[in-house]
Amino acid sequence: MGNLVTNFKKFLQNKNTVTVIGVILAIIVLYFAYTMRINSAINPVSVPYAAEQIKAGTQITESMISTREVPPAMLEGDVILNVGEIIDKYAAADTVIPEGSLFYKRAVVEKEQLPENIILDYPKNYVLYNLDVDTNSTYGNSVFPGNYVDIWLKAVNKLPENQQSYGADADKIMYGKLISNVQVLAVKDASGQPVFQNIDENRTPAMVVFALPSEYYVLLRKASYMRSYDTSIELVPTNEGNKDEPGELELSSEDLKEWINNHTYWTD
Repeated sequence: MGNLVTNFKKFLQNKNTVTVIGVILAIIVLYFAYTMRINSAINPVSVPYAAEQIKAGTQITESMISTREVPPAMLEGDVILNVGEIIDKYAAADTVIPEGSLFYKRAVVEKEQLPENIILDYPKNYVLYNLDVDTNSTYGNSVFPGNYVDIWLKAVNKLPENQQSYGADADKIMYGKLISNVQVLAVKDASGQPVFQNIDENRTPAMVVFALPSEYYVLLRKASYMRSYDTSIELVPTNEGNKDEPGELELSSEDLKEWINNHTYWTD
């Protein structure tokens, strides 16, 4: 046994033997490393991709995502591999995700990362309405996106004397609430930039954006064109946004609706 140990020590002390062993070990290590690298490059992995074209600012739902297997060598850049990192996120404001495209981190963002000028979260079949405002009509620039307001109408009932049905009401000022519980979606300046995106710039409000059912949209638009009656549309902030369940958007005055419709008409 002692002779065996002695002979083994002599074997290891031989420089040529050590060199040969080192070369063999190096070859083995390189072989396994190369094999692992090749396998990792050719063994397909499952990745999510866009099942349809996704426009900028669109919320990405599960139905918009499919998966397929691709070689890892094809996954260049910041490709997202986990579907959970995509569902309920949004396509970035400066991109369109083509159908069949992989998802990249730079193209998928949180809702809070979208600029305010991409309008979101208004019901289907509603129509966006831009109301001209200024600092005074927004109560010293205190109307914010997400606030709830009522829409009031002011007009002068300038009717010909021969329209006796209105009698003494002619040339009287009418003022009343037309639509209740309207949620503000955006407040923009004259160039279309969000007023509150950068408060250091002190931007002046020029328009408030909200959404209305098409019937109310037409009604409000007709009222805005009644310049011969000195009509003006005003926003009145409410505390609906502080409630757990804000009231539903609704028409507040059938009389004002009838008056507007009696003095205008609308063609499709």
